[in-house]
Amino acid sequence: MTRRMITTGVGIAAAVGLAAAFLVATREPVPSPAGPPKESGAVMSGMEKPVEMPMPAHNGQEENAKQEMPVAGINTMTIAPERLQTIGVKFQEAARRPLDKMIRTVGRVEIDERLIARVNIKFEGWIDTLLVSAIGDHVGKGQKLFTIYSPDLVATQEEYLLALQGVRELGASEFPEVARGAKSLLEATKRRFQLWDITENHIRNLESTGKVLKTLPMHSPITGTVIRMEARTGTHVTPGTELYMIADLSHIWILADIYEYELPFISVGQEATVTLTYDPQTVLGARASFIYPTLDPQTRTAKVRFTLENPHEKLKPDMYANVELKIPLGTRLAIPRDAILESGERHVIFIHHGGGKLEWRNVKLGVQAGDWVEVVEGLKEGDHIVTSANFLIDSESQLKAAVGGMAGMPGMK
Repeated sequence: MTRRMITTGVGIAAAVGLAAAFLVATREPVPSPAGPPKESGAVMSGMEKPVEMPMPAHNGQEENAKQEMPVAGINTMTIAPERLQTIGVKFQEAARRPLDKMIRTVGRVEIDERLIARVNIKFEGWIDTLLVSAIGDHVGKGQKLFTIYSPDLVATQEEYLLALQGVRELGASEFPEVARGAKSLLEATKRRFQLWDITENHIRNLESTGKVLKTLPMHSPITGTVIRMEARTGTHVTPGTELYMIADLSHIWILADIYEYELPFISVGQEATVTLTYDPQTVLGARASFIYPTLDPQTRTAKVRFTLENPHEKLKPDMYANVELKIPLGTRLAIPRDAILESGERHVIFIHHGGGKLEWRNVKLGVQAGDWVEVVEGLKEGDHIVTSANFLIDSESQLKAAVGGMAGMPGMK
């Protein structure tokens, strides 16, 4: 038993000795960051002098790692050109270019409120015959909508015929007051017809025939489509009752939602393109005619009204349409959006000075137009900027900064 324990102890001691010898043989001394190493006056009792482990290098990358360490300046670094090519870095010169901002949104088709007519009567009566009887019917200006019977209308016709007869008999009277009275009565009765929307041709027909009509027709004031209808045969109507609402759909509105950050680019008179999702072949031109003064607190959008012609009434009220505005911003110093690294409140770009030397800069950005972003501060025309693999460069620079900060620590190269 004692011999076995002695044999085991000797084996363990030999293994520890071999391991220590291997470490000593492969270790490289590291100079102290404060200067040349000082000679130790004494050796620690029972312990070896502390040793430093080398940083591993694979496939000859140790040489490249030394070349890629940051150079003088806190915002510069050097990466071997071979390494830049490996990680797919691309460069481009900063230049001034014309920018166009595209704003795409969805709008809802609305009736032009200025092209709506409401048909009502100004006297009491009953609808006798309905000539336009369905919503959606297309009517022309002056077309008969219905006929109406009214005791007031019949009485006024009779008064007009009496006044007309008085003018004919007394108009040439030798007494001027009598002649003027007869003419005034005729004019007052005729004025009543006009206020009731009785057309001039019906008045002339009454004069020529001398016959009182039981019913008179009411006409459409505009050309358009019947949007709403309350008229029914036999219905008793009173003054102010709306019987038809007619809208001209040949010219319509589109109300589009524009986000508040896009509103500064919108102005009255700008042209827009209107398309339909289900019919891409239809492309219509529109113009911004009004920007509503209020904002929707839920969606943070404002309504912008676009006006356009509607040939063949292809667009119907309450339909949705795509609205696209192309706004020229002029010529500005711009770079690709992929060239910018966003870090919190900072925007960083990398400038290539040749030979693998890179400099990062904070820049101030302006407007964004598609894949291009305006730079208003921190960049000048002709600078060689990195346009791809920026994240890889940024990650490598942070790694190098971390390794450089650890170089002075005991046990690190």
